Amino acid sequence: MINSGDTAWVLASAALVMLMTPGLAFFYGGMVRSKNVLNMLMMNFICLVVVGILWALYGFSWAFGNDAFAGLVGGNEFVGLANTIGHFAGAATTDPATGAVTTPWPGSDALPLTAFVMFQLMFAVITPALISGAIADRTKFWAWAAFVAGWVSLCYFPVAHWVFSFNGFTGPDNTGGWIANTLKAEDFAGGTAVHINAGAAGLALAIVLGRRKGWPREQMRPHNLPFVLLGASLLWFGWYGFNAGSALSASDLAGVAFTNTTLATCTAVLGWLLVEQFRDGKPTTLGAASGAVAGLVAVTPACGYVAPFGALAIGLIAGAVCALAVGLKFRFGFDDSLDVVGVHLVGGIVGTLLIGFFGTKSVNAAALGENGLFYGGGLTQLGRQAIAAGAVMVYSFVIALLLGYLIKFTIGFRVKEDAEIVGVDESEHAETGYDYSGIGGGGIPGARPVTPSAGQVRTSTARSAER
Repeated sequence: MINSGDTAWVLASAALVMLMTPGLAFFYGGMVRSKNVLNMLMMNFICLVVVGILWALYGFSWAFGNDAFAGLVGGNEFVGLANTIGHFAGAATTDPATGAVTTPWPGSDALPLTAFVMFQLMFAVITPALISGAIADRTKFWAWAAFVAGWVSLCYFPVAHWVFSFNGFTGPDNTGGWIANTLKAEDFAGGTAVHINAGAAGLALAIVLGRRKGWPREQMRPHNLPFVLLGASLLWFGWYGFNAGSALSASDLAGVAFTNTTLATCTAVLGWLLVEQFRDGKPTTLGAASGAVAGLVAVTPACGYVAPFGALAIGLIAGAVCALAVGLKFRFGFDDSLDVVGVHLVGGIVGTLLIGFFGTKSVNAAALGENGLFYGGGLTQLGRQAIAAGAVMVYSFVIALLLGYLIKFTIGFRVKEDAEIVGVDESEHAETGYDYSGIGGGGIPGARPVTPSAGQVRTSTARSAER
C-alpha cells in the first residue's frame, strides 16, 4: 500500500524545504546593515520553533482536517497530531470512463500521513519568515514571535486549508478547502498560500511599523552581498523540494516541476538584469539574486501546470515586472525594507495569473482546472486565478494589519529610536554579528564599545577551561 519511493522523495523534499528557511535568513541577513544582521537571522530562525510547535498542536488539523465550516478551516481530528501515526494520505482511483472506484482510498501509492505532515510543516514555517524582510532593522524580537504565532493561526492555517486541502486526501470522506475544490483555482506549490499571503502581510506590517529612521533619505546598503548570493543559492536548491516535492511522488510530474523551476529561474535572472542594464547602466549581484527569487516565486503556483515554454515565459515576465515593482515603495511611501511586496506579492500574483494563459492539461491531466487562454481554454481559468489571488491578498492584509496594530498598542512592535540607531542586534540580543575590537589593535575609530553578553562570557570561559 505504501509507496516507499514516493515516501522517500517526500521526506527528502521536506528536508530541502526546511533548508530554505536558513537560506532565506542569509538572503535577508546580507541585505540588512551589519548592526542588524543577527536580529534578521533570529527572526527567521524563531519561525521554525514557533510554527513547529503550533503545527503539532492544532495547525495541521486546521489546515488538513475534514472541513469544519464552508471550506474555510479544517476540523480538530488531528489536534496534537492524533490519528497521524500509522495513518495514510492518498486518493482512491477511478475508471476515467465510468467514474467507478477501481482502488479504494488511500489507493495503491499511499503516503504515511506523518511524512505529509512534516512536508507541509516546512511550508508553514517559511511563509511567516518571508514577511520578516518587510520590517527589517526596526522590530522587537518577542513582538515578532507573538505576531508569527497569531498570524499563522488566524491566516496561514486557514488559507492552507483553502488552497492545499483536496477532497478525499487525508481521509476517504474528508472535504477540503474552497479554493482547491469549489473554485478550482490552481496553485501547485504555494503562489497564493505562501507568496501572496506573505507579501500582503508584509505590506500591512510595513504600514503598521512605519519607516526606518532616515529612510528614504539615507541609503541603506546591503552589508554583505556574498551572504545574499549564498542565501539565494540555498533557496534555489531548497526550492526543488518546494516545487517538485509538491507532486508528492517520484514521478513524471515531479520531473516537470523540477524542469520548470529551473527554466523560470534562469529567465527571471535574465529579465531582472536586463531591466537593471537599461535603467541603471549596470547589472548587479543583488539584482541577480533577487531575480532568481522572483522567478522561483512566480513559477511556484505554475510549475505543475505549464509546459517548459510557459515556464520560460513566466520567469522572464516575472523577473522584469518584479525589478520594476520594487520601486513602488518609493512611489507610495511604504518602507518595505527588503522588497517583500515587490518580489513575493507581485511575483506571486504574476505566477498565479499566468496559469490562466499558459496552463495546459497535457502537463497535468489530473488538474481540476481548465486549460489556459493560449491552450484553447478561454478566460475561465484566468478568472478563477484572479479570484483566488484577490481573496488571499485581502484576507491576509486585513488580518496582519489588525494583529500588527494590536501588538503595537499593547506590548509594542518597534524598538525605540535610540535602539534603532545603535542597532537591533545589541538592543534586542546583547550581541553583534561582527567583532571589530581586534582590528588594527584598537578597533574602528568612533565605534561604540560593546559589552559582551552573559552567553558570550560563558562561551569564552568554557573555551579557556578546555585549553
